[in-house]
Amino acid sequence: MHPVFVYTVSRLGLLAASIGVLYLLGLRQPFILLVAAFLVSGVASYVLLSKQRDAVSERFTKNQE
Repeated sequence: MHPVFVYTVSRLGLLAASIGVLYLLGLRQPFILLVAAFLVSGVASYVLLSKQRDAVSERFTKNQE
């Protein structure tokens, strides 16, 4: 599967999971919920998706050579 697709779907999945968890924890204001979810999913993706990020980087590097 294309690494960019896998990374993008994984990021969207983390965002959706973050929204769900924060909503269940009582964060009900839509704007604050989205901002907090973006921050949480960004940190989580930095930690959890390093392999996928490296694969995307490698793919772009190969295409430029």
